[in-house]
Amino acid sequence: MSPYSEEVYQKAAENLALNLEKGWLVKDNHPNFYLYQLTMNGRSQTGLVACTSIDDYIAGKIKKHEFTRYEKEIDRINHMKACDANTSPIFLTYRKEAEIQTIIEEWKKNHATLYDFESYHDVHHCVWLIDDERTTERLSQLFEEVDALYIADGHHRSESAVKVGLEKRANGTDSAESDFFLSILFPAEELEILEYNRILNVPLPEDFMTILKQHFIVEETTENKAREPRQIQMYLDQKWYQLTIPTEKIPADLIDSLDVSYLQKHVFEEIFDIMDIRSDKRIDFVGGIRGSEELVKHVDSGAWNLAFAMYPTQMSDLLAVADAGEIMPPKSTWFEPKLLSGLFLHDLETK
Repeated sequence: MSPYSEEVYQKAAENLALNLEKGWLVKDNHPNFYLYQLTMNGRSQTGLVACTSIDDYIAGKIKKHEFTRYEKEIDRINHMKACDANTSPIFLTYRKEAEIQTIIEEWKKNHATLYDFESYHDVHHCVWLIDDERTTERLSQLFEEVDALYIADGHHRSESAVKVGLEKRANGTDSAESDFFLSILFPAEELEILEYNRILNVPLPEDFMTILKQHFIVEETTENKAREPRQIQMYLDQKWYQLTIPTEKIPADLIDSLDVSYLQKHVFEEIFDIMDIRSDKRIDFVGGIRGSEELVKHVDSGAWNLAFAMYPTQMSDLLAVADAGEIMPPKSTWFEPKLLSGLFLHDLETK
């Protein structure tokens, strides 16, 4: 059965109904907020669980940095319509505001957790309920003053939620809830972006290293991890090389100056004629959580013959790109830890 068949979406709706019937999911009918803290490798990030407006998204107050693909949107739209719910939150970020963070930290310190458990990758999850009206009102006021929210992860889900909401408005089946989508808002300063590495299976030109030296300083190394921006580690024939982008070659343009853009232009496009990294079968991607050892495993297996270990994109770059209304190259960011799906849901209340 295709994962995109109508039966699959209907089964999701049935499972959701069963979870509600059994009391495994409980609906909160009060205008409360929740706090969701994830701790991984000793680093914590705490987000505010809330619903954000599709009108703010349309107005550009919720900013994006990635393109979306139509076929992925359709999948999420069909799932949302079948369940009449957002079942996975949009991962949003904002520039830290002192009073918001003070309220959040004080609430965590003075209240017991609602949930406290560990999941895969030894991630520790904690949830608090904010059910004090004055606190929820003050947080709402403070977030109204925040200049912009930024999509860290969930571009397809947010675009799909907006399209579903607008469609329901147009055909008169909307509700107050369908004008909003489930989100979790984290301060940018607490987030970590890991590297998003590349593996290729391509014939190498005889003068490959010579061509590389036109754009990089190339040195053999024992380091399998880039230590700073403008460094890219390359694994080839059981050897690691450090590719350093010379200062004088760094483009002035914001997007072109990103390490992922520079590598894409001067290596993937110019040498290997890989013009669309999202669809070309000669390239794949390995999230930073799997480490450089995973790149070695792929290349040494013979399934791939070339790997690039990137330095992580910086949060400041993501915010700057979104503020400029620009789009990052695909697969530029890998966020950890991942937000759990199904822990929080948002009922659209249109059925």
